[in-house]
Amino acid sequence: MRSLVAAVAVVALGAGLSVVGLIVDDPAPRGEIEAVSSTSLTGKVIVIDPGHQLGNHNHPDEINKPVDAGGFQKPCNTTGTATNGGYPEATFAWQVAGLLKSRLEDRGARVVLTRTTNSEDDWGPCIDARGRRGNKLANGGRADLEISIHGDGCNGCGSGFHVIAPASRKGWTDDIAAPSLAFAKQLRSSLHYRGLPYAPYINSGSGLDVRGDLGTLNWSDKPIAMVELGNMRSAGDTQRMTTLAGRRTYADALAAAIVARLT
Repeated sequence: MRSLVAAVAVVALGAGLSVVGLIVDDPAPRGEIEAVSSTSLTGKVIVIDPGHQLGNHNHPDEINKPVDAGGFQKPCNTTGTATNGGYPEATFAWQVAGLLKSRLEDRGARVVLTRTTNSEDDWGPCIDARGRRGNKLANGGRADLEISIHGDGCNGCGSGFHVIAPASRKGWTDDIAAPSLAFAKQLRSSLHYRGLPYAPYINSGSGLDVRGDLGTLNWSDKPIAMVELGNMRSAGDTQRMTTLAGRRTYADALAAAIVARLT
């Protein structure tokens, strides 16, 4: 029954249906779970930001409204990209986030999501709200880490991933820039270790970028990194991103990096 529920959830999410409060629970084979389960994450709080929202394109007024992105204005959000076959970035990010959430919770972590639906009816949240999520918890503390999950969309640019860390900006990210960069490098190593190539079109193909113009990164008070897990317009990455096996690979890599960072 558990496998059936997971399968139904995947179909619903791929079709753009709202699945409120449900995260796809489709665990990897036991050997892969053990690879990221050697150390407990009990007591850790991790924010997962599944990029965009499936219904953003249905709410242009809302997502184009300017918000403070870190001392300057940017639109609340964007529609995200998609594969040439129409598989949306928002759904990809949501499904990987669900797999990652399960892996982290298996190790005792508390996971906080920046959105809890993947629906054509919904929009947002805005980039500033995504970055602030987990900055202040009910107990007065803050989350230990945030990861923002995305897919890139670059026609004719080739296959590969890259990781983005926040630039050090006084009064904004100067207190989290160093640990965020360290986390970004761990993510890069973990993804590359699993055979995933660096995107050749970003920062000389290094697989790593540092930016000061992204509101989600600028608003975070805890170490944060954004991952563009692949180029959704490339045939090679599309094949991986549209399969459960491929999404498991991404989730395993992200989970391993988070375990390494927090233990």
